[in-house]
Amino acid sequence: MKVILHIGAHRCATRSFQSYMSRKSDHLAQYGLAFMGPERTRTGLMHGIQPGAVALAGRDLMRRARGRIALQLSSLREAGTSALVISDAQMLGDLDQSLSLGQLYPGAGEQLARLDHAFGGTVTDVMLTIRSPETFWASAVTRRLEQSLRLANAPLLARIAESPRSWRDVIQDLYCAMPGARIRVFAHEVFASQPHAQLSAMTGVACPALRGSGSFRLNPCAKLPELRADLPAALAAQLPEGEGRWMPFDAAQAAALREQYYDDMMWLIGGADGLAELVEDPHKAGARDHHSSAEPHFIPQDDLTRGTLHDPDTGRLAGTG
Repeated sequence: MKVILHIGAHRCATRSFQSYMSRKSDHLAQYGLAFMGPERTRTGLMHGIQPGAVALAGRDLMRRARGRIALQLSSLREAGTSALVISDAQMLGDLDQSLSLGQLYPGAGEQLARLDHAFGGTVTDVMLTIRSPETFWASAVTRRLEQSLRLANAPLLARIAESPRSWRDVIQDLYCAMPGARIRVFAHEVFASQPHAQLSAMTGVACPALRGSGSFRLNPCAKLPELRADLPAALAAQLPEGEGRWMPFDAAQAAALREQYYDDMMWLIGGADGLAELVEDPHKAGARDHHSSAEPHFIPQDDLTRGTLHDPDTGRLAGTG
């Protein structure tokens, strides 16, 4: 049985993928595909995996978690399940921590290493969706503003724009933490509206698209007019004029973040040093054959703002991020 972890990232259509799996669960079960989302991972299944306060009774919470997960997997295997997909962006790390530190998932290595230990090395595949940093961070800070009325200040934005940590570092941490798993990377700009294509790429099953799936958007960020209308006047006055989404970075910061993403994509296109595989748009098969491999033409930019805040140099060891 394949054990596939869909670890986000946040703000990268994770909820759309989870909604697809839930809505198509009966159909997918015909192919032996099972699904667990945050309603399972956050209600006991993952309890005790991440470090925290020691239980008063002195129980080994990690050991109990390993046993609990092993029983779940055994039950599914006996039921004839061919692939289990577990989806929760919190498995990658806490987005609030990333925002506080101005870095992409700095604790991903330790987080995922503990997860691999809890699953007893049975994880076969990992799905990671990445997004151009200027839109990823813009979506994250906008959502935090909506939920907690905390406005990203200039020092935080500068810290984010100047951070050397990129998706490449996250992928390297992931590989070190789960060396036995096959890592597949999806570009949000391509796959946000294609959860069925993501699942098909992971399982080999021709998964059906939702009717009208190109138009559904779960938990999108509010655009500037809605933000100004909903926020207290003092906060609304600090937002720029305009009708689109809020882009908090100045031109130089946004350019630096886009350049970082370009470098990451080129690394992935070039084979990612054998650590991970970039999944291309299934509707544009052979696109790279018609373009120079030096330019990622198949990665379009768009205005997708899916996901939720709580969906849940090289060679670094896991946890060093």
